[in-house]
Amino acid sequence: MTWSGILRRVVVLVAIYVGALLFGLVAHWMRFPLPWMIGAIVFASTVRLADRPLPVPGQTRQIGQILVATSVGLSFTPEAVGAMGSLLIPMIGAAILTIGLGFVVAVFLVRVSHIDFISALLASIPMGPVESATLAVRHNVLPGPVVFAQTLRIMLLVILIPPAIVALDGTVKDPVAALSRMEWTVSGAALLAVTGVAGALAARAVRLANPFFVGSLGGAALAAALSLPITAYPYPLLVLAQVFLGVWLGGVFDRELLRRARGFIPGAVLASFLLIFLCGAMGVGLTWITDETWQVMLLSTAPGSVTEMALTAKILEDGLAVVTAFHVVRIFIILPFSSPIIALTARMAARWGA
Repeated sequence: MTWSGILRRVVVLVAIYVGALLFGLVAHWMRFPLPWMIGAIVFASTVRLADRPLPVPGQTRQIGQILVATSVGLSFTPEAVGAMGSLLIPMIGAAILTIGLGFVVAVFLVRVSHIDFISALLASIPMGPVESATLAVRHNVLPGPVVFAQTLRIMLLVILIPPAIVALDGTVKDPVAALSRMEWTVSGAALLAVTGVAGALAARAVRLANPFFVGSLGGAALAAALSLPITAYPYPLLVLAQVFLGVWLGGVFDRELLRRARGFIPGAVLASFLLIFLCGAMGVGLTWITDETWQVMLLSTAPGSVTEMALTAKILEDGLAVVTAFHVVRIFIILPFSSPIIALTARMAARWGA
């Protein structure tokens, strides 16, 4: 690439992130929780729906995940880890029940959208757009509608759930304050970053699912549990992480994706709301078993979007370790078993069809 080409690419990247920051500033002025992420999602999806390119490096998502995951890992102190021991069975039960709810929503999606059951199941079980698209190709169904449904649900979760919970909670006067006022030191923040990168590389080496979040979280959580001298990051770094993740998520939602999923859109919207409602009802029910607050359990059982739900718990200053642990347990149950679940379902569907 020539120097002029490099300069042009840098100018485009700067313009993209300046635009995302301006949208984030508006969301901040409107006192949204996670304003920089929500603003970046709206900006990026607007650009892509206008059929304009959004050439951002894939590494930005990885950087954003490492920054957020390590920030969340700070909450895994020895006291917090000890307190979560009694919640392991509810965590496993919630993960398994979420898979069951995915089947319920898939049946609904088949009825309203008239698609095959495998596509509906891949669209309904919360496993992430990339993982679901890979399984769609493996099982010879179109990945476009599946990616659309998974992305739509995550966007709805990010845009609707944090503002709704903060508003209903009523105790948070400034949604940004909990993130912006955390104490930090240069050495402590640098050590936190090192633990996160080391954890991410280790998780990638052993082929863990979602390594840049799960591995970074594990590295930071281990450092916190060992009482190493780690501290939070300066707030501008968390702003950067929100912008990186928001631009990536909004950028997936382009005109071509909408075109491929055109007849599928109404059903996907209804199915997303149905799964969010069912998982929310499960979360409220779990408050009776866990003695956690309804806010914590709603965030813990939200169908996807661990990064944003953990940040919302950080804003509420309540149950951050619990919310994160519920999501991590679900990730480690759903992702490894999603392929055999889909394969078994495909075989049963073929047998019934015959």
